[in-house]
Amino acid sequence: MVEQAQPNEDSKVEEPQQNFPEDSSQELTTTADDYAAEATERQEPLYSTFPRSQKMLILIIGSFAGLVSPLTGSIYLPALNTIAADLGVRTSLVNLTITTYQIFQGLAPSFMASLADTRGRRPTYLLAFSIYIIANLALALQDSYAALMVLRCLQSAGSSATIALGSAVVADMVTRAERGSWVGYAGLGISLGPALGPTIGGLLNQFLGWRSIFWFLLILGSVLLVIIFMFMPETGRAVVGNGSVKPAWWDLSLAQWLRIRSGHHFNGTEGVEEDISTINKPKKRLNPISSLRILLEPEGGITLGFGAIFFAGYFMVMTTLSEQLTARFGFSSAIVGLCYLPLGFGSLCSRWTSGLLFDWNFRRHARLLGVPLDLSRQQRLETFPIERIRLEICIPMIYISCGTLLAYAWAMQTNASLAGIEVSLFFLGLFYSGAQQGLNTLIVDTHADTPATATAANNLFRCLMSSGGTAVAPLMIEKIGIGLMGVFVSGVWFVFSPCLWAVLLYGKQWREHEKIKHEKENSNGQKV
Repeated sequence: MVEQAQPNEDSKVEEPQQNFPEDSSQELTTTADDYAAEATERQEPLYSTFPRSQKMLILIIGSFAGLVSPLTGSIYLPALNTIAADLGVRTSLVNLTITTYQIFQGLAPSFMASLADTRGRRPTYLLAFSIYIIANLALALQDSYAALMVLRCLQSAGSSATIALGSAVVADMVTRAERGSWVGYAGLGISLGPALGPTIGGLLNQFLGWRSIFWFLLILGSVLLVIIFMFMPETGRAVVGNGSVKPAWWDLSLAQWLRIRSGHHFNGTEGVEEDISTINKPKKRLNPISSLRILLEPEGGITLGFGAIFFAGYFMVMTTLSEQLTARFGFSSAIVGLCYLPLGFGSLCSRWTSGLLFDWNFRRHARLLGVPLDLSRQQRLETFPIERIRLEICIPMIYISCGTLLAYAWAMQTNASLAGIEVSLFFLGLFYSGAQQGLNTLIVDTHADTPATATAANNLFRCLMSSGGTAVAPLMIEKIGIGLMGVFVSGVWFVFSPCLWAVLLYGKQWREHEKIKHEKENSNGQKV
């Protein structure tokens, strides 16, 4: 074992308590003495050698990159009628491009995630943005419905990988004890996208025409591609381990290349020796089908399934909001876009409040277990009941989301004031985003060796379910009204919520059983 560096400025240690209380989580964990003895024997290296300043830079770049996919999906909404009139087709046909966008937004990351978990995050980012730029250029120049449909699929394929990559980058650099807040920060772009998209799209469509939307996205994608090429280092643990292993020359950022030319460490962490033992290759060969395998796991399948239902209901609200506001208030596309802002601000606020709650609950459980918490080393799932830690915060937010959705739906149904509608949208965004953040973090926590694939699986099922919800929502509103649609969606959330209680109570046992089963299959030489 090579000499390990001292903990960086990220790390801080909480002293263990002497008492080890008897509670329901104790029977599923090792003791504090066992944990300390095993940690000493293993002499675990630093989880990440990236300086905190560089982590923050990577996080900011990843967050802005994650903005692209939801922004691209929602920026299109205020221009649907204008595009339909210009291309000479019905608005319902243009609405189909939203459905196909969602389908490809779910399918494409499954291919990109396998590449990211085996070959690295950086080349996958560059490939995704190259596809995205080409698609936007063609969309700005095309003049037929068929081209619009095909190119929107290509645009979705390029942009959607950024969501999976953002969570994977956080998993590469940050231990589970801090991951709740860091995943929240990485998702700031994802939260802002649905709110900023309609606002920007409405203004561009009204004053510059619908083609300007795609020119705007082309410029945005090009700027992000240049930033990633210049400043984004490789973080994939299958390639650089904890950041101490130098990647191939073609996988270096321009900033890293200049550091090497000037005689400095490629990551700016002087005095840290290369430790190839930290390289973490996936335990099994990955392919696009790897995302589907997670659905077959008891814990993974339930978590992904509920997350998909949860997202579909939220997306039904978001995609019909524009039409509802126009029909009830007669707003222009620019004003309709501004009405999405409370939803986005609520989601934005949740990235701080919910992330802090998730990390606080992790520290609370560490104190209950009497386990020392060193943030510079990874925390073991054998010790911490990660399902309980995440879902104790997540489940109450789901129930509050049910109430806020009902408030919005009936405010719209009863022609309440715009203020009432916007306030309910703010709280819907706040609690929905917090709950979804917890589910996303749990998926990443329980699939540590393939975080991009796990996030891609999450994205796949969410988008496939939401594409169906997008198609059904206008029909439901037409037949039973938006109020009863809200009752239906919140009722489905409530009815399926006990599935998460099952994960909270039995998820650790299911996960350990899956681990033993895979180990037996590998020992017998069978393909997992």
